[in-house]
Amino acid sequence: MSIALKQVFNKDKTFRPKRKFEPGTQRFELHKRAQASLNSGVDLKAAVQLPNGEDLNDWVAVHVVDFFNRINLIYGTICEFCTERTCPVMSGGPKYEYRWQDDLKYKKPTALPAPQYMNFLMDWIEVQINNEDIFPTSVGVPFPKNFLQICKKILCRLFRVFVHVYIHHFDRIIIMGAEAHVNTCYKHFYYFVTELNLIDRKELEPLMDKEGINLLSLGREFQSRGTTTEKALSLIPTSRNWDKVRREGGDHGDMQVLSVLRVKILFMGP
Repeated sequence: MSIALKQVFNKDKTFRPKRKFEPGTQRFELHKRAQASLNSGVDLKAAVQLPNGEDLNDWVAVHVVDFFNRINLIYGTICEFCTERTCPVMSGGPKYEYRWQDDLKYKKPTALPAPQYMNFLMDWIEVQINNEDIFPTSVGVPFPKNFLQICKKILCRLFRVFVHVYIHHFDRIIIMGAEAHVNTCYKHFYYFVTELNLIDRKELEPLMDKEGINLLSLGREFQSRGTTTEKALSLIPTSRNWDKVRREGGDHGDMQVLSVLRVKILFMGP
């Protein structure tokens, strides 16, 4: 990580303390293996595949904890700008609203301001991953039978953080110079959950093609013009370059669409 990014993602801005794996455990070794693959520049699609001979539950557990740590940190960098005034509802654009339910205080899906939703979400996940009955750390202790179902729910809810950040706060990420870091984290997350079928495709819709907007064709149009992924991402509209992107790629003018476009371009290739 560059010095600039270290200044952005510093420990003072961490939204929650990291959950770590104990050295000497199988999960610690899997975590090191996964991190080594990422740091070596290996293709992310290959990096998320279950290694031969490894247990699926162990592999998923390692990634769930890792994604919690990383996404928690990403939200922590923009949480001061995500307030009850700026985000009175936890949403991903005008078409998607996320309501909180925890079967304790909120037994029915309840609309909450985004920062309150995020606090409940991170608290809830922290409880799950620190629960030895769900995420056992002792050698020989089995995972519960419903372990993958619990992880699917955790990952589904973590995806909503990406949706909210991309659609409502990505301008702050760009200003901080952390765009590449967040984009890489999202690609890693997306490839992992789709490789192992851990999130229903319907849940992924907020950052996928919307009806009547052929963003894949738009991405291919960028490619046909010889536009690199980096160049295309630089053309994503801000208040300063909106006219430029309209000339380059069409007139799609709401934040939901711009965020989907940004994500689509990420998967164009080099």
